[in-house]
Amino acid sequence: MASVWDTRSLHFGLLFGILLGFFAIANGLKLWPMPKSVNYGSKTLYWSTNMQLRKDGSNYADSSGILKDAFERMVNLIEADHIIEAKFANSSVLAGVNVVVHSPDDTLNFGIDESYTLNVPAKGSPLYAQIEANTIFGALHALETFSQLCYFNFTSKVVELHAAPWTIYDLPRFPYRGLLIDTSRHYLPVPVIKSVIDSMTYSKLNVLHWHIVDDQSFPIEIPSYPKLWDGAYSYTERYTINDAIDIVKYAERKGVNVLAEIDVPGHTLSWGVGYSSLWPSKSCREPLDVSNEFSFKVIDGILSDFSKVFKFKFVHLGGDEVNTSCWTTTPRIKQWLNNHHMNESDGYRYFVLRAQQIALSHGYDIINWEETFNNFGDKLSPRTVVHNWLGGGVAQKVVADGLRCIVSNQDKWYLDHLDATWEGFYTNEPLTNITNPAQQKLVLGGEVCMWGEHIDTSDIQQTIWPRAAAAAERLWTQFDKLAKNPTDVISRLAHFRCLLNQRGVQAAPLIGSGREVPSDPGSCYKQ
Repeated sequence: MASVWDTRSLHFGLLFGILLGFFAIANGLKLWPMPKSVNYGSKTLYWSTNMQLRKDGSNYADSSGILKDAFERMVNLIEADHIIEAKFANSSVLAGVNVVVHSPDDTLNFGIDESYTLNVPAKGSPLYAQIEANTIFGALHALETFSQLCYFNFTSKVVELHAAPWTIYDLPRFPYRGLLIDTSRHYLPVPVIKSVIDSMTYSKLNVLHWHIVDDQSFPIEIPSYPKLWDGAYSYTERYTINDAIDIVKYAERKGVNVLAEIDVPGHTLSWGVGYSSLWPSKSCREPLDVSNEFSFKVIDGILSDFSKVFKFKFVHLGGDEVNTSCWTTTPRIKQWLNNHHMNESDGYRYFVLRAQQIALSHGYDIINWEETFNNFGDKLSPRTVVHNWLGGGVAQKVVADGLRCIVSNQDKWYLDHLDATWEGFYTNEPLTNITNPAQQKLVLGGEVCMWGEHIDTSDIQQTIWPRAAAAAERLWTQFDKLAKNPTDVISRLAHFRCLLNQRGVQAAPLIGSGREVPSDPGSCYKQ
């Protein structure tokens, strides 16, 4: 009984904090993630029934329609299918948005300038919000921020923008702000993946890490080795190569890079369904056969095909949780190791390093899970990014050795850990104990991981959100603007969670563990 009351007290305290904070920001900042610099006034502007996009002074021609499509999406999100009835005859009508982009290029390169300035004047005729950015992708972030300033008035039936004039300057703290999805443990249809990409943009996440294949299934078409997707769960639970191209293009138009992962040499049981010679033996089926040249030819074929689809600077080669016992219990592989003066640990290192060389030959930088660094970090390519997941202190060691790092420590940033709270997601600091400025720059950012053992279309979004948004602010917002106590952002995060719901994203309540359901009837803002 005592534990029940302790839980109720905790929930009551959280609810009280949400209510207090919500009323405190009723006329203030509700933006998520928090920008670097914000100034605002007290005047209310009214949304025109015919909002216009202008590009006066811009060097960006928008021949691909990225800006036009983003503006139309923003208008639809703000109006939220409400019927806008009112007509105005005063000077407080916001006629549209003028977007000035300095670069004519819309190639989404890693580390691209994502900064922007957003000004919403309180006076003018006609009255236009002003966005200025060095790249189109900074402008996309500005449009998202602008959308969070606008609200539908249910009494007057108009969209209003409160607290003008606004002056916002913003840029990300880290260039890599990722979310992993796993389509091997459960297949995710293409529209579901696209909906995840849409939701990422609302909190300015910019890398979709696609863990495509694993032991359980190999759902993607590889033209160079067409039998690989015989390892899919079923005939329909597959992605054609054109599906992958479509997903990448869809994401890039929204400022999201797609990081493809093939996890080698472990996590590869499904590969042998189509090509059984990749298995050490029919009774011992992973890791991939280190003694067989065909293993490396298949990796080369996959990465050759990937290089035509996945244009991101990096490819993820996994390298984690490799149980090499099949190599030593299979006589011909054990003999091969002996002939090459290797033990099984040497074979593991040989495989990872050779896979790295193949990736480098296709123009990729490599990301590997941290076991590779923990076992033979001094042998890794200098173009390696070490992906920390097991625990603390690893990033500190990685950057001290001059390698780059991404942080995803499982105790804080694994979304499938339903006991990992949003508060933990918010307070997890990628630069813990890293004080040297040069080493800090080697931490590219972080990633929240939505592993798919218990995730499919039915529950993926409510397991991701709103906890991923808490990490998103940690990765975007400048350190001095982050709340020192997560209770200080409860109301703002609750507001963002409700905004996600209004946009059709099934974000779960803040109260309780991950993927929690509402405890009682009530307002979204109180959950």
